[in-house]
Amino acid sequence: MTRRAGSGLRASGRLAGHTSSILVATIASAFGVTLVLATDILSAYIGSGQLAAEHATVRLAVLIVAAVFLVIAIYVSAIVTANTFATIVAGRTRTIALLRLLGSSASSARRSIAGEGLRVGAIGAVLGAVIGIGCSVAGLRVLVAADVLPDLDYPLADPLVLAPLAAVVVTTWAASWVGSRRVLTVTPLQALGNAEEPSRASVVRRRGRNAVALVLFVGGTAVLAGGVALGLSSPFALFVCVAGGAISFTGITLGAHVVMPPILRLVGRALGRSAPARLASANALRHSDRTSRTAIGLVIGVTLITMFAVAEASFESMIKRAQSINPSVYQGVTPVLQTTVIVFSALLGFAALIAAVGVVNSLSLSVLQRSRELGLLRALGFEVRQVRGMILAESTQVTIAGVITGLILGTGYGWAGAQALLGAVPGSGLLAPSIPVPMLIVIVALAAILAVAAALVPARRALSVSPVAALGIE
Repeated sequence: MTRRAGSGLRASGRLAGHTSSILVATIASAFGVTLVLATDILSAYIGSGQLAAEHATVRLAVLIVAAVFLVIAIYVSAIVTANTFATIVAGRTRTIALLRLLGSSASSARRSIAGEGLRVGAIGAVLGAVIGIGCSVAGLRVLVAADVLPDLDYPLADPLVLAPLAAVVVTTWAASWVGSRRVLTVTPLQALGNAEEPSRASVVRRRGRNAVALVLFVGGTAVLAGGVALGLSSPFALFVCVAGGAISFTGITLGAHVVMPPILRLVGRALGRSAPARLASANALRHSDRTSRTAIGLVIGVTLITMFAVAEASFESMIKRAQSINPSVYQGVTPVLQTTVIVFSALLGFAALIAAVGVVNSLSLSVLQRSRELGLLRALGFEVRQVRGMILAESTQVTIAGVITGLILGTGYGWAGAQALLGAVPGSGLLAPSIPVPMLIVIVALAAILAVAAALVPARRALSVSPVAALGIE
């Protein structure tokens, strides 16, 4: 009986939701492969002719930044994947409970879901490798044709491309294991009723998780500050900053179920006192686990893009200041800097795609898994426009709270990274962060459009079902 139940769970694992997970793994793999090859190309360019002797510092900075970009991309894809699997498991609670009732154990259910993550990672890694190599070759040809890069014998085969592929497979499997931890709390009795998200009271009582989140955030912030200070003497301090940033952001992710709902509620009050707005604000607190999963997806995206934008602007400002103070040392560095910015701006597009997929998937799954709840509201007398208004109000809350949080975190992380990398450059020193205001305005606008569309499109599908039919959805 247990074996048959496990087979049923594996079959249910092929439901909707994994397409986005495969897409995230594919983008992360393509990003990693492209990054390795782009670094080889930039190193060959910087190392050609007189540049090798004059710009060793810039070349070292490019290599360090490339390694950091790869770590960040894999880290972000792991968080997005864990978030996706947590949302999928939340939607499968009753199915898992039914299988438990038929004899399946919680551990076998979790192993099955982790197996799905392993397959997702393997498929995404292979697809990403093909895309990454193709993009690298095509991009190189375009840059050479446009005279951005000279026509040299650039390396396009590097065994290091296997590293991001292996990392994507391992982190996707690990993320699916972490994201499926809720399986352990599902009881067979839940098969007899409607599966619901845990209440805010039960979530806030997770004292162990809350304590770990606080320690990670405080400790990571301290490491980040130490990296900035160390950056005044060594560019390798950037690795310390990356470690501190990852630790502190992991703390924010773990504690999002406590931090984000109150912020969302404050934003909700600013939206007015209409019934949809008040109901949206109440939902943010009543289902804090669901709300935090949705909000943190947007926070990740905005933080990631803002961080790169601020780091790039600060990187340019610091190099230009050093160049103005020591023009003889940095003579001719401008073309190298411009080329580096162009290449890494293109790579930033991959990172933005990872974040965008995470935002769309979290919001879409959150709405689709609430078909029964939306049907109940309509049965109680809510009109379609009122329910749609509630969803729009929730999406607006998530957007505003996520964008503000992401802008603050991204600015801090981006400045710390640039400072740690170039603080030791003669003539640079400790500078205020350079904030690219036009880029941030674009980020806010795109985040708002993406979040609203990701919520309203599945809402239209959910509201197309009659209230009676929606109440029968499990």
